[in-house]
Amino acid sequence: MIQNMTAQPLISDCKFCSVASKSNGEDPIGTAHPFDTLLVMEISQPWTEERLMSDPGLRPIHDLFHELYEQRIAAAIMVVAPDRDYSKPGYARVMYYQRPATLFAEFTQQEFLLPEDRLAPLARTLFQHPDDLSQFAAYRQPATSIRELLVCTHGNVDVACGRFGYPIYQQLRSQYASDRLRVWRCAHFGGHQFAPTLIDLPVGQVWGHLEPEVLPVLVQQDRNVELLRQFYRGWVGLTKFEQIVEREVWMQQGWNWLKYCKSGQVLASDTANEEQDADWAEVRLDFADPDGRETGTYEARVEVCGSVMSARNSGEALTPVKQYRVSRLVRVA
Repeated sequence: MIQNMTAQPLISDCKFCSVASKSNGEDPIGTAHPFDTLLVMEISQPWTEERLMSDPGLRPIHDLFHELYEQRIAAAIMVVAPDRDYSKPGYARVMYYQRPATLFAEFTQQEFLLPEDRLAPLARTLFQHPDDLSQFAAYRQPATSIRELLVCTHGNVDVACGRFGYPIYQQLRSQYASDRLRVWRCAHFGGHQFAPTLIDLPVGQVWGHLEPEVLPVLVQQDRNVELLRQFYRGWVGLTKFEQIVEREVWMQQGWNWLKYCKSGQVLASDTANEEQDADWAEVRLDFADPDGRETGTYEARVEVCGSVMSARNSGEALTPVKQYRVSRLVRVA
């Protein structure tokens, strides 16, 4: 039985941000960081700023990440640890995900296995010179339908990720990994307070506050999706308020909803606050089935329904965090 951890007593001074967040009932929905492209690279640990700055092979990747950030490009870079079954000594695996269209269900993927000293040149080519990818053709891997689960265990960034992420990684790796599903240890991708957290690719769903009992539901996708509500951070193809609406639709439609192509738009929001901190938002969610025969639109209103005390990082003081609900959801077309 999956237990609702939000029933626990309030914890106002716990050193682990994720324990305080879960115990105080913080809803993780709307916290998945959206992106158009994602580069996943296999790099040995430690994943520290000092190493990235001092290693001549990794410094160009560090610089590229900051260039993309400064240019406000909706791109993300993540690293995973080598694995005894997935890795090849002296080589690095690279997975590159791209949003295929405005309306989509999952990201397209390219995969490469190449010498470690070619990692930085490939990264820059993928982001800035994609027409020159032919020089890496010998390293491209055949297209597959492998599902990738990336679990954050990056204790150097926040102790909660190491403390709670690693046991979840171990359980997934030992019980569910197969020739159709790979499980990786990854570096931080946002949301310490929701540890243990993971991202499911190529779909792009992000999860947090995970418990061992819920893993069979997440992996096998054969039980009521409502069991996953409290663990869902959102789909990276959408922004904050769109993610909140998408969860409500998914809870109604069930697992088949993951196959539908989707896009979202915030039509209006509280002008008194920055959009991400708005008290309300009007949202439009368009969808189409995989064959394009069924199309439609949902319109919804998202409103603040209170706040809880939480912390972004372990050891920090708790502060109030707004909580939201979908107050209106209508299929209009």
